[in-house]
Amino acid sequence: MEYIFENSDIVRDYECDIQGIVNNANYQHYMEHSRHLYVLDRGVSFAELHNEGIDVVVARFEIAYKVPLRPCDKYVCRLLPEKKGIRYIFHQAIFRKADNKLCCQAQVDCVATQNGRLLAGHPTLDSLL
Repeated sequence: MEYIFENSDIVRDYECDIQGIVNNANYQHYMEHSRHLYVLDRGVSFAELHNEGIDVVVARFEIAYKVPLRPCDKYVCRLLPEKKGIRYIFHQAIFRKADNKLCCQAQVDCVATQNGRLLAGHPTLDSLL
């Protein structure tokens, strides 16, 4: 897959569970942070959109775990957005930097609402694609 955005980070000790691996829920946090950085990088602010009554929410999150991350592992989170109907879909993957191993991959389906009503699209959001 040809991803169009990526950001790097490092695993913090408190993100790991008793087995010494990143807790599964934290991968979702990593991916959410990456989506927010992508949107900011494109000059769009979720806070400003919210102030206009527009909210983008996750409707579905499908993830496959492959290789665990451990404390102090450096990783890169990559994404590729697309639009299908009313859904804004983010294809995302996390790779361990040391060996470029795929740690997990996901499809995150988001929808936009305006004042609580589902939107078919929005020019600012569509510009992110």
